[in-house]
Amino acid sequence: MTGLLPGLDVSRETLDALRRFEVLTRQWNPRINLVGKRDVDDLWSRHIIDSAQLFLHSPQCDTPATQVDLGSGGGFPGIVLALIDREMRPAVTHRLIESDQRKAAFLRTAVRHLELSAEVLSARAEDMDPLQATVLTARALSPLDTLLPLVARHLAPNGIALLPKGRQAASEIEKARRDWMFDLVLRPSITDPEATILLVSQIQRAPRA
Repeated sequence: MTGLLPGLDVSRETLDALRRFEVLTRQWNPRINLVGKRDVDDLWSRHIIDSAQLFLHSPQCDTPATQVDLGSGGGFPGIVLALIDREMRPAVTHRLIESDQRKAAFLRTAVRHLELSAEVLSARAEDMDPLQATVLTARALSPLDTLLPLVARHLAPNGIALLPKGRQAASEIEKARRDWMFDLVLRPSITDPEATILLVSQIQRAPRA
């Protein structure tokens, strides 16, 4: 076992798979721009470790569960969490939602290359039937007030959403509470002192005044 990040040890096989995903992302990035040019040199910390830390806030279960990643883009955090769960929570099913056809093609390539059982769904999240996610993630997709309708649509009644946010987290929460009621727990990011991970559950539309 090796320490991927504080509180999370993974096998050498999982670490190697994450490194292979890093290489694959670098190979595809010039064609599709999966991550910003400024982030390529720090891909491991900025995207892989930043995604992996969400595992620490997921329910640790050994029963069947569904994890949905909205707007998966380059597979952060969807592919990263699927690789960790293959070892740590093999009963979890992963579904990656990405409407951009080129990015969806990359995700399917990554799934095949890494021999994952994750499913890639190339469609707009608002047009899909509810997916009843036990755990839902969405990283750098949209502000919280516009993200919550999608989260509410696809999250199971007792599910939890893990939503990384940057320095504008407080203002996003304040704006979202104008139209939504939800339980909220804040956790600091271990990769960015200005970032926060929102643990959101029990989402409902706020009553009209």
